[in-house]
Amino acid sequence: MKLKFLGTGTSQGVPVIGCTCEVCTSKNPKDKRFRASAMVTTDENKKILIDCGPDFRQQMLINQENHVDIALLTHEHNDHVIGLDDMRPLIFKSGKNMPLYSSERVGNEVKNRFPYAFVDERYPGAPAFDLHTIENKPFEVLDLTITPIEVIHYKITVFGYKFKNLAYITDAGFISETEKEKLHDLDVLILNCIRKFDPHPAHFVLADVIKLYEELQPKKLFLTHISHHFGLHDIEDKLLPAGIHFSYDGLEINF
Repeated sequence: MKLKFLGTGTSQGVPVIGCTCEVCTSKNPKDKRFRASAMVTTDENKKILIDCGPDFRQQMLINQENHVDIALLTHEHNDHVIGLDDMRPLIFKSGKNMPLYSSERVGNEVKNRFPYAFVDERYPGAPAFDLHTIENKPFEVLDLTITPIEVIHYKITVFGYKFKNLAYITDAGFISETEKEKLHDLDVLILNCIRKFDPHPAHFVLADVIKLYEELQPKKLFLTHISHHFGLHDIEDKLLPAGIHFSYDGLEINF
């Protein structure tokens, strides 16, 4: 299996509109970050999309991806769901509704934001989704066991997802001891890390990630959901502790 980072940025993306900092004006492609999203490809070449933000169309085109079998949604914030309407070409091509897996709360928000996708008589050009409500327990889909990981993002719960020995967690500021039990003995752990310094009320910063790395001891840890406040990729990646790595858009990990 493999995971490709389609986007590794925060809700504003990088560069940020109107910002002239060294990261936002960098010419290095690794300093340009779409909103956070990932594509998991199974051994049977099935495609599992994690989150569908406002950059979904460009992410698919740039990465020459042309198919999604199912989508997993972590939570309902716009940078993680507002691109769902752009799934229409995939839905039209397949002739089937797109399966979306999420908590009940997130599913209800999808209905609220895309009501035209759920009416009995849809406009011919509207998207069509099948909502699948999941709870905080493993579920089977595409001959694969997926384990949700419940984390806290300010005051709401967010699902991370574990596939085999890889776990993907975005938009987290707290992980309970119970949920940490799912994160031991991983080959790859992916964690959000919004910046190096200054505690954040809803996201991990680098000190939090280092502490979790030392506690959970995955073989490799990759940072995602990175803001322009963190610093330049080529400089900061070399300064990270051994075993911790910057991600960048288009990076692919085999697991």
